[in-house]
Amino acid sequence: MKHIFVVNPAAGKENAYDSIRARLESGEFDLDYELYRTQGPSDATSFIRAYCEAHPEPVRFYACGGDGTLNEVVSGAVGYPQASVGCYPCGSGNDFVKYYGGSARFLDLAAQAAAVEEPIDLIRVGNRYAINAAHFGFDSHVAKTVENVRRKKIIGGRRAYTTGVLVGLLKGMKNECRVTVDGELLNPEGKILLCTVCNGQYVGGSYRCAPRSLDNDGLLEVCLVRPVSRVRFVSLVKYYTEGTHLDNPKFEKIIVYRRGAKIDVEAPEGFVYSLDGELITQNRFTIEVVPAAIRFAVPREKESGKIQAENKSMPEKC
Repeated sequence: MKHIFVVNPAAGKENAYDSIRARLESGEFDLDYELYRTQGPSDATSFIRAYCEAHPEPVRFYACGGDGTLNEVVSGAVGYPQASVGCYPCGSGNDFVKYYGGSARFLDLAAQAAAVEEPIDLIRVGNRYAINAAHFGFDSHVAKTVENVRRKKIIGGRRAYTTGVLVGLLKGMKNECRVTVDGELLNPEGKILLCTVCNGQYVGGSYRCAPRSLDNDGLLEVCLVRPVSRVRFVSLVKYYTEGTHLDNPKFEKIIVYRRGAKIDVEAPEGFVYSLDGELITQNRFTIEVVPAAIRFAVPREKESGKIQAENKSMPEKC
C-alpha cells in the first residue's frame, strides 16, 4: 500500500515537514511513501482527489497538521474506496484524535504503518464534510477569534481557544436560531447560547462537549445549551470541559441533548457556523451523518498490542 504524508507547513507552532521527512528517510520504516507539502487552503483536498482519480490502487493519506488539515484530507478521500485516512497530529488543537485517547500513539510512525483501519462516520453539510464537529452560537464567536489570534504570542497557540472564550463572553451569550433534530424542534423560543453537533467528543483543545459520542454508530450527538448569564456560564464551564455536564443536575434546565441523523438549522442572515474549524456564513443549512463514510487508521497501543480507545464508551440512552 502507498503511504502519502500530506504536510501542512502552516499548522502548529512550526513547520513539521523537515522533521517528518527526516524520520521517514532514516530507514527505520519499510514503507512505500511520498511526502506532499500543501500550498494553501483546500490544496490537500484537490491533491488527494486528483491522485485518487489517477491511481486505483490502495493508498493511505496521513493528515500532518491540525484538525483543519485532517478535514481537508478527509474531504479529499471520501468517496474513493481505495483510499484510507491517517493522522499525524502536529497542529495546535488536534481535537479529533482525543477521541482515541490523544496524540501520542498517532505520533508514533511505526505504529502508524501498522495501524488498523476502522470504518467511521462523517458529518456532511451540503457538499462539505467534517470528521469532528459542527458548532455555532457562542462557539462561532470563539472560532472567529481563534482564527485571528492562532499564531500570536501569549494569546495564541494553545491559549487561542481561551482567548476566544473571553471574546465570546462579551459578544456571544445569546444567539438567534432554531435547531431541529430528526423532526423535533429543540428550542421553540428560538434562542441558544451554543449548539454542538459532534462525531468526535472534543472541541477547542480541551472541551469534552460530547462525552457519549461514538464515531461509528450512524448518529450525531447534539448538545444545545440555552442562554445563561455570564456569571452562571463561568460557574458551569468547568463541567463542560470535563465532559460531566450531561449528568450534572445543574444543567438540567439549560441543556437539550439528542442523538440524531439529520439536524436542520434556521437563523437570521449573516449567521456563522464552524465546520471542523472552517467558518461558514449561512442562515439555513442541514447537518447530516454519513455512516461508515471513510476508513480511519488507528495505531495500536504498544503496551497491550490492542486498541484501547480511551473515551469510546457506549452512550447512555437519551
